[in-house]
Amino acid sequence: MSKKSPRIAELLAGLPSGGRDPHYLGFFVCFNRQLFFEAHDVLEQLWLADGKDSSDYRFYKGLIQLAGAFVHLQKGRLRPAVALLRLSEFNISRYPVIHHGLETEKTVRLIREWMAKIEAGDFTVNPLLSQSPPLIYPDAETA
Repeated sequence: MSKKSPRIAELLAGLPSGGRDPHYLGFFVCFNRQLFFEAHDVLEQLWLADGKDSSDYRFYKGLIQLAGAFVHLQKGRLRPAVALLRLSEFNISRYPVIHHGLETEKTVRLIREWMAKIEAGDFTVNPLLSQSPPLIYPDAETA
């Protein structure tokens, strides 16, 4: 058991599964609460357990990169945030329009919007300080 496991178990406690892995759902709960570092950690456990041969490997990796980008934004590191947003876009855009209940095209648009906001400020204006952070949901009925 990793040192992260008790913290992750605490974050996942009480989540309804809805037929999905609690780590996957926990990612969205954490992300939407602006717990971006925790979102990264929660999904990383599923991603690592799934392994590189999984058809979802790049999908989970893209979501982890998306959370990581917002960790960088929270810390004011705009260039690394954009670098991770680009990687996230690359990975998520490889999947069907809806994958595991997530609207991938909508998520890719969100990623592009945040990259554009950062680039429009010439990497000197952090949009996370003046705008509401994004919300993402794995199923339309949870929106």
